[in-house]
Amino acid sequence: MDNCLQINLLFATDVVEEGIHVPNCSCVVRFDLPKTVRSYIQSRGRARQNGSLFITMLERNNYKQREQLFNIIRSEHSMAETAMKRDCDGCILRAFNFREANAYYVECTGASVTADSSVSLVHQYCEKLPGDKYYTPKPSFQFLFEGGSYECRLTLPPSAAFQTITGPSSRNSHLAKQIVCLEACKKLHQMGALDDHLLPCIEGHEQGDSKLQNNASDAGAGTTKRKELHDTIHISALSATWMDNPLGASFHGYRIGFACNIASQLYSGFVLLTESKLDDDVAETNVDLYLLSNKIVKSSVSSCGQVSLDANQIERAMGFQELMFNGLFGKLLIGSKAERKFLLHEDKKLLWNPAYLYLILPLEPSSSCNSESWSINWKGIDSCMAAIEFLKKSAWLSVENQVNTKKSIPCANVSQHSEFTETDVIYLANKSSTVEDLKETVVMAIHTGRMYTVSDVLVDSSAGSPFDGNADKKCNYTSFSDYFYKKYGIVLDHPGQPLLLLKQSHCAYNLLVDFSGGDSSKVVPGKPKSHVHMPPELLISIDVPMSVLKACYLIPSLMHRLESLALASQLRGQIAYNLPNVHIGSSLILEALTTLRCCETFSMERLELLGDSVLKYAMSCYLFLKYPEKHEGQLSARRSWAVCNATLHKRGTDRKLQGYIRDDAFEPRRWTAPGQLSVNPVPCAHGVDTLEVPLLSKYQTSNEKVMVGKQCDKGHRWMVSKTIADCVEALIGAYYVAGGLTAALHVMKWFGIEADIERSCLDEAIDRASLLSCTPKADEIRALEAKIQYEFFSKGLLLEAITHASEQESSVGYCYQRLEFLGDSVLDVLITQHLYRTHIDIDPGELTDLRSASVNNENFAQVAVRRNLYQHLQHCSGLLLGQVTDYVKMLSGDENSGKSLPGRKGPKALGDLVESIAGAVLIDAKLNLEEVWKVFEPLLSPIVTPENLELPPLRELNELCDSLGYFIKETLINDGDMVHAELRVQLKDVLIIGEGVDRTKKTAKGQAALHLLKTLQSRGITYARSASKGRKQEVINDGECKVFSIVAEDKVVSEVDSAQHSSKKKLKTSHSPVFGSKQKEVCPSGDIPVIAPINMQKGGPRSNLYELCKRLQWPMPTFQSTENKSRSPIQFEEGSEKRQSFCSFTSKISLHIPTLGTIEVTGEQRADKKRSQDSAAHLLLLELARRGILAIASA
Repeated sequence: MDNCLQINLLFATDVVEEGIHVPNCSCVVRFDLPKTVRSYIQSRGRARQNGSLFITMLERNNYKQREQLFNIIRSEHSMAETAMKRDCDGCILRAFNFREANAYYVECTGASVTADSSVSLVHQYCEKLPGDKYYTPKPSFQFLFEGGSYECRLTLPPSAAFQTITGPSSRNSHLAKQIVCLEACKKLHQMGALDDHLLPCIEGHEQGDSKLQNNASDAGAGTTKRKELHDTIHISALSATWMDNPLGASFHGYRIGFACNIASQLYSGFVLLTESKLDDDVAETNVDLYLLSNKIVKSSVSSCGQVSLDANQIERAMGFQELMFNGLFGKLLIGSKAERKFLLHEDKKLLWNPAYLYLILPLEPSSSCNSESWSINWKGIDSCMAAIEFLKKSAWLSVENQVNTKKSIPCANVSQHSEFTETDVIYLANKSSTVEDLKETVVMAIHTGRMYTVSDVLVDSSAGSPFDGNADKKCNYTSFSDYFYKKYGIVLDHPGQPLLLLKQSHCAYNLLVDFSGGDSSKVVPGKPKSHVHMPPELLISIDVPMSVLKACYLIPSLMHRLESLALASQLRGQIAYNLPNVHIGSSLILEALTTLRCCETFSMERLELLGDSVLKYAMSCYLFLKYPEKHEGQLSARRSWAVCNATLHKRGTDRKLQGYIRDDAFEPRRWTAPGQLSVNPVPCAHGVDTLEVPLLSKYQTSNEKVMVGKQCDKGHRWMVSKTIADCVEALIGAYYVAGGLTAALHVMKWFGIEADIERSCLDEAIDRASLLSCTPKADEIRALEAKIQYEFFSKGLLLEAITHASEQESSVGYCYQRLEFLGDSVLDVLITQHLYRTHIDIDPGELTDLRSASVNNENFAQVAVRRNLYQHLQHCSGLLLGQVTDYVKMLSGDENSGKSLPGRKGPKALGDLVESIAGAVLIDAKLNLEEVWKVFEPLLSPIVTPENLELPPLRELNELCDSLGYFIKETLINDGDMVHAELRVQLKDVLIIGEGVDRTKKTAKGQAALHLLKTLQSRGITYARSASKGRKQEVINDGECKVFSIVAEDKVVSEVDSAQHSSKKKLKTSHSPVFGSKQKEVCPSGDIPVIAPINMQKGGPRSNLYELCKRLQWPMPTFQSTENKSRSPIQFEEGSEKRQSFCSFTSKISLHIPTLGTIEVTGEQRADKKRSQDSAAHLLLLELARRGILAIASA
């Protein structure tokens, strides 16, 4: 029974009425009627769990059976009543101490085995030992008759706890056999091979780890189904205490520079000031920031020593930070329209949190990136402080204003003008300026608190000009003066001044993602620039360069990366692996903490794959050497428990690893700098009052609707349980990459995984192998050593490695099973490490495919044949010999046949042979992995590459159809021992069918898929896997010159037609006509399908349509979405989902129905792309129903 499953079923005869103990059994169903009261009570007693059920099955209308069962139940009650009412003094109890002489008793449980039952127990023990179809483990007996008595010698299989035992002399052979088996049972129990119930031990975990095992076996722990609520660790390096220091403070300074690939684009430098010193690899880092239109800004961070600021300077720096970041990304004016308050009028301490405290200040323009000298731009900072004081003293902001109250904005020294010329001076709210000086000036609107840059002065316009939102139907403003009066209650004193054209951008963007996918030839279109028109008297000028403002938009993404690196560095400090000349980079640890959900250019997937192999290898070596008496099955059980996700999940949570994991894409709109008020708060709705989330079951769920990754303001977020286990493996992989096996063992020990190897255990393993007699096989060993180009120090290791368990018939007391257990992990880690280092740019999923194609028994079996290693396999199985011979012939005939047929498998013993030789070389080389790789790299060559990777046919067909938007319909028919598989794929113009027949469903479907792939290839449709990081897959249709590309991030299939073949496409429209009113519209099958009522929730209409297409094998529909912008807000939806937006989307959907043609529908305008696609899908379903192609069931 598998402990990982939720339900375990045991089918048995009535023999289990006695002798079986399953504490967690919650239900017993008895199919045959019990014949006695004893049988009824015993079978019912197997249901041991509290509240368990006992069910007896009776034939319907069989009254004889019913009466028999009732008689048994009545007899039980009668017996119970008699026992309860018996006379206690009516009998005298005497102790019963009789014990059978030829028996063995276990005092703690009372279990016993007699000479008579010992034979069957020995056989039962042997049946639990590892075997295969070529060898069944069983005991052998040899009798010696001497002096009128018999002695029996018992030989157990090589994987048993011991091999031989000789019993005492007996008067006959039968008794001698029983007595030696009884002695064997006694010895097996003493060695731990039989438990205290005298049953074969089922291996699982270390006895000392029973508590951990109980916790790790919690239902769903370490699985993708379970989601858990976890907290986020705060970054200690960014906490500070300098706010309340009246004498100022000393900071560690880190200079930030920006260099754009377009030389004309300039960005101001900044300096980051922190109270704590950042680790060197955090303080010295480079981050590429990706803007639109293939613009890349390379940011650099470098330490610039100690910086001291007095209290006044700190106050000015804080003011700059408050004004700049709230003005750009937040709100400076808070409250309702009726009563607005200036944010910086309030208690500013609420904007600063000691747990997240630093200063980030602009540098003087002369402080170039290449210059060693630098200075803080105090002039610009003081200009911001002046703007704050101006806003604090503004009469308009200091009065409680009603919407209809007139507000007059005073301008500095404004003279009246009837008409404006380019030579005139423009008067802002706080200063005057010429037209030329005003361009590219940073300004702030005093009625909104928003910051802008001046793009142009529109000398031909004024506040009396028609409002530019008149094109919008909902616009009710005749002029700009009218707009500001009706919207804000402002009466402009100087409407004759020209309007200023201002560039606005009040959103931070995630600049860590390269939307071009690393392809410089792919131009990512920039978003249309958004401008506003504003009267000058509503603006105050801030004397900071525009380059400062531009750089501020880069700060959120850069600081997010620095914060992530600081968190990774903090975890590195917790692990505390300090060896000279070994450095575990914070960027590598960050990679191990980052999931795919973060949409970064890196993730834990590759390191997790490597760490999984390293962990498996380390545990295999540890178990192999620590438990020389345990067989391969016991070792595998212990390893499986030690490396399973449930165990790793417990190890990770014990170390609070979940708080370090980055599991969601960077949300720049929720990022806040110290001193900035969040305008997108997410209050905690999880019912946790503390920052740390306790590990309780009430914070676990399997609800699919729970959103993973999104943090509340307390840092709480839901996380898939398996993510924690994956992160443990990824960290092991990271430390292995940077520091080798020693570093990996250190981090494993930090997690509580014991895998340290004592040198004495290795020496003992070599000594034991040296005791094996190799003389009879000396020639065999020399020939094999010549083939693998390695000479063994301990020849016994190689002899053990080539000996199959069936050799027991030749009285050999050893086999390769334990070495095969070890060699499996050795080859796994060596091949995975080779693939990881060789293919650094491929997608993690493709790396997994390469590993799966390389590390499997079939691949190793082919190596055994190619290198003629199979000739040295020592065995006594005729079946194995025949299968090896047939396999060798099949491979020799398959060398030039192209794609191999699915289901072709070599004898497992051949793959085991290669693995056991690898294990033998490892032990003989004293765990030197490099030495093992020198031996096996030429043996395994050629190792699979992305170019020659051959996917299983069914997998390849599924990926091909997914990319094309086609569905596969599967039909399986069982015909005796054979399975007939039929796969159907409906193309746009034809239905293609593939068939396969085999004994297993998997192989039959593989054959059918292979036939379909060949058919598609004949039609010019092929499949190619790209070796790029973006996990892009291409499907090339040579016949129509179309390229279909699918990107994993958004899973949108796009179709690009070659311009030179556009005429061919037009000619084909006759085969796929667009639906018209005169066309006969019926379902191709003749039956009108009925679908469930359309789900109008977000995503519902698309899901309904996709399910319909899958059911009828219609190709997937395609969407074309268009974004539209408006200067005035547009209202969408009704009721609780009512919302306003300045952007809208309209989507057109196209669906091709085989034999009928293509139908296109345009949906309604919606606030986001997904909802617009839902609208199009909804209207398409209604159109299909109107035309009689389908029916929609009523709600």
